[in-house]
Amino acid sequence: MATEQMDGGRALIRALEEEGVEVMFGLPGGAILPVYDPIIDSSIRHILVRHEQGAGHMAEGYAQATGRPGVAMVTSGPAATNIVTPLCDAHLDSVPMVVITGQVPYAAIGTDAFQECDTTGITMSVTKHNFLVAEAQDIPRAIKEAFHIATTGRPGPVLVDIPKDIVDPANPRSAMEWTDDVEMDLPGYRPATDVDAAAVAAAAELIRAAERPILYVGGGILKARAAEALRQLAELTGIHVVTTLMARGAFPDSHELCLGMPGMHGNFTAVTAMQESDLLITLGARFDDRVTGRLDGFAPDAKIVHVDIDGAELGKVRRPDVAIHGDCRLAVEALVAEFTANGTGDADRGAWRSRISGWQERFPLAYEAWQPGQALKPQYVIERLRDLNPDDTIVASGVGQHQMWASQYWTFDHPYTWINSGGLGTMGYAIPAAIGAKAGMPDRTVWAVDGDGCFQMTAQELVTATVEGFPIKVALLNNSYLGMVRQWQEMFYEERYSEVFLSKDVPDYKLWAQSMGCEAMRVDDPDEIDAAITKANEIDDRPVVIDFRVMAEEKVFPMVPSGATNSDLVVPPSQADLPR
Repeated sequence: MATEQMDGGRALIRALEEEGVEVMFGLPGGAILPVYDPIIDSSIRHILVRHEQGAGHMAEGYAQATGRPGVAMVTSGPAATNIVTPLCDAHLDSVPMVVITGQVPYAAIGTDAFQECDTTGITMSVTKHNFLVAEAQDIPRAIKEAFHIATTGRPGPVLVDIPKDIVDPANPRSAMEWTDDVEMDLPGYRPATDVDAAAVAAAAELIRAAERPILYVGGGILKARAAEALRQLAELTGIHVVTTLMARGAFPDSHELCLGMPGMHGNFTAVTAMQESDLLITLGARFDDRVTGRLDGFAPDAKIVHVDIDGAELGKVRRPDVAIHGDCRLAVEALVAEFTANGTGDADRGAWRSRISGWQERFPLAYEAWQPGQALKPQYVIERLRDLNPDDTIVASGVGQHQMWASQYWTFDHPYTWINSGGLGTMGYAIPAAIGAKAGMPDRTVWAVDGDGCFQMTAQELVTATVEGFPIKVALLNNSYLGMVRQWQEMFYEERYSEVFLSKDVPDYKLWAQSMGCEAMRVDDPDEIDAAITKANEIDDRPVVIDFRVMAEEKVFPMVPSGATNSDLVVPPSQADLPR
């Protein structure tokens, strides 16, 4: 067994190299400074961010685009608290991520030393697991365990807090002995993978008997790399598929069995088909409140098959008739094998298919046509972006109206092309996440669809994109408002617009983007949209920002009002009187 003497800082970087880390995102500071010196000699590319929140979201975007864990490293105190939001975001969306934070020297912990905070205490509820490493010798094991925990079972963020003295070569406490075969010690961690054959057989019997089944597909399908198996299952059984906000692209939007996105702003057919179904085959989804609406009115006649790798999700919100605890891909493959061997049954689903077809015909996504003198229609901007880009373009979004329009009007035919903040709904997510995605997939076109409210939160990371050479494109849907808040105030607060107007003139987004090294354009006329998008796609040596000036009055429809059931879905005015 080969051994080598080194300090904890070198051991930390070497441990990351051993995990196959190729790129990491971070910002140095006092407590983590000793670890930054060995980065100079490392094969790992470090991306210097402008704010620690940006480092975390870049790591998330990298992970969502590549499937590999994202890595971020920041210092102690305010740097650690700045990265709490990405940790919470990754925790809710099951994104594999390892975050390393500096900490004050071990003996100073608890003394309120400069830039000290209880990082492990603060992050305990927003990480899958976290470590406070006490000895330099424990660093390689902690890193190995962190990556194992982050990437197995239900993925999630893991934090490793490192006191300065155990990585500082000037401190005797940093001396350690490197060995190549580090053993993990995780006696209580046994993530489920294999699925129970009896449960699969019971699920198959429910599916064969169902006359109105729906495949309710969540982000767990993507985490399990199960998109191909899902397609086989859908085509074998002929069952329609809904893909939640976190599962967009898991099943091709252009497929005849795809109904699109359900939920508060899902399309009518997806929402209503779930509501009227007699069986929901739930694959890696968690019955989120955005999908269910008022729970006691959700899919009242549906039996439930629920597949999830996290046993805590089974029965948490809706009690399943058949629960399958294990890896989603293995479960779907087992169902495919069962139906291939023993048939899919002979339930009569002709009437159900006819109802679905009728809903699709009567209630497509719709918005009123643009009239001369109006600002741009945001939905039309998304449609033109969709049509003028490769179908494997990676789209990252912020949170709000623009996020919903992007999910609704873009056509996602490939998995891992839609990157957004679902569970936490983090404004400012788009630009850093797009940079992370571009870092992981440099040969792909990456667009960030952002709103002006979100843009003002993290736009400084465009400096990172310029300096580090990540030529992302940003479509800024600028309506001068916090758009989703404005929509609610208009519909439910008697148009009392409290603290929701940003500014029509400040900042000048074109000048701001140019000052950060970007190519920048402003578009006010529908006839200019295509030329601007085409020009953006021709530029590949720097980031591009297009300021699309869109209508503030435009709303996201359909919409399930807060506290209502999915049967109370509000459709666009043009569809309000159609029979349901």
